Amino acid sequence: MESFPTATEAAKTPSVAEDPALGLSVRAKLEILGAVLLGMFLSALDQTIVGPVLPKIVSDLHGSEVYTWAVTIYLLTSTVTVPIYGKLSDLYGRKPILMIGITLFLVGSALSGLSAEMWQLVLFRGIQGLGAGALFPIALAVIGDLFTRAERGKYQGLFGLVFGVAFLAGPAIGGTLTDNFSWHAIFYVNLPIGLIALAVIWRLLPNIKHAERVGKIDYAGVVTLTLGLVPLLVGFTVAETAGFGDPYFWGWIAASVIFLTIFVFVERRSSEPVIPLRLFRNRTFSASMLAIFFATFGFGAVIIFLPLYFLIVQGVSYTQSGYQLLPFMFGLITASIASGQLVARTGRYKPYVLGGLVLLIIGMGLMTQLRADTPSLTLAAWMFVAGLGVGPTFAVFTIIVQNAVDFKDLGAATSDLTLFRQIGTTVGIASAFSLFRLNFSWGLLHDQLVAAGAPAALVPTTPPSGFDPGAVTNISGSGATGFLAQIPANFQPIFIDGFHRALTIAISNSIWLGVIASAVALVAAFALKEIPLRRTQQSSAASHAANAPGREAGRPVRPTPAAD
Repeated sequence: MESFPTATEAAKTPSVAEDPALGLSVRAKLEILGAVLLGMFLSALDQTIVGPVLPKIVSDLHGSEVYTWAVTIYLLTSTVTVPIYGKLSDLYGRKPILMIGITLFLVGSALSGLSAEMWQLVLFRGIQGLGAGALFPIALAVIGDLFTRAERGKYQGLFGLVFGVAFLAGPAIGGTLTDNFSWHAIFYVNLPIGLIALAVIWRLLPNIKHAERVGKIDYAGVVTLTLGLVPLLVGFTVAETAGFGDPYFWGWIAASVIFLTIFVFVERRSSEPVIPLRLFRNRTFSASMLAIFFATFGFGAVIIFLPLYFLIVQGVSYTQSGYQLLPFMFGLITASIASGQLVARTGRYKPYVLGGLVLLIIGMGLMTQLRADTPSLTLAAWMFVAGLGVGPTFAVFTIIVQNAVDFKDLGAATSDLTLFRQIGTTVGIASAFSLFRLNFSWGLLHDQLVAAGAPAALVPTTPPSGFDPGAVTNISGSGATGFLAQIPANFQPIFIDGFHRALTIAISNSIWLGVIASAVALVAAFALKEIPLRRTQQSSAASHAANAPGREAGRPVRPTPAAD
């Protein structure tokens, strides 16, 4: 017969708020950790494995006119669903929401591999994104559930490791599968990994839900948030190719502002808001959102422009361009793991965030000196420094946010951090491309062609008819080839040199935007309040549990079981 602890024994039993893992063994916790990291790896790998192969896929499916939508639809669905999944996990528990996310992702992957037409690929990539929106924020929230606030640093640093491994393995796996089988296989590789993660999560992960809050879904908030975020993301995607002067961009942004304004009014009246606005009254939470937005805004320029530099100036392949970023990824992985360990050991986090952002500013500042003849070792050192700066933003900000909020808001707060990170990346890339187009003018190209030794008589002072910087810098090389075809053969090497000089200067000038954004992130990080990392999950929810009915002296008490 099952016995219940007495009141004295119950006082020693940790509550759900103190230990959401409900006494799981270390081995069980590590198995769950491995499963959720596999889930995170799925989404990270998908982004790095599909990108290099996408031109081949589009060519086979004859869908060049909707090429960008194969990427955009995934971005839209995965970003918009992030805060929704986070809130649902607070209401119904992490376990079902994470399993739903992984299942949707696997279904989308299998269907994408079966695509026979481009519209099918776009649709199925959207389904993938619907699942991917749960993978990162819920996985990070699960880590917050399994380990105390003081312990989380040891494991949150693995977030950067997952990204790094996926970044390194993705292009090689994608290329190998495509060359030896077909591009369809790159989607099927997700299936065995995802099924293993599902099995472990289903078997071991406890599911703590708030019965008193179940059913209180903020439908109006979900609808208005979706209607606000979709035009925002579409608008900035348009700006990547058309610039901020395009009227369609401003139309999308106007629609976004309208619906996000309505969303704020709706959330202020909701009993269970999708994004609890009261969290923004917490100085540490608000400063973290601002800092992560501008930090990802900043280094987004590096991730976009350095591969462009490697492809065009150095003339390497798609796969090689990815491996050229190894110093950056090595710095990121090293700093992510080290900063998490240091936070766990010292109980402090602000110095590592500030130090990381300073290193990011220095690394990106060095890259503003990039030139066509910059030695590879020099650029590698610059990238390593920038990677050291990025690393702490992957690990430490999650610790900070989860430490600053009550346990009942853990999922929502973690997903908000992921949302601001993803929007910061999108806005940063669009802004960097817009600045690049302004920098890469005919005037710059003219001056660098002449400086490289081209006869001034062969270089007009005004742009030739039809000159399009976007076409000239196309990584396929078709634009540059057409441009060079007009040049006498004996002068073509000079013009190529001048073109590379101008392109590199335009890239390095555009990186200044990242330096400024990173500086803003540093200023925001100074507003962080250093809150001691507690050895339990104790929060206001815990004190409420301690005073709840059933805690009276002499009455048997049983900790809340893990409910499925």
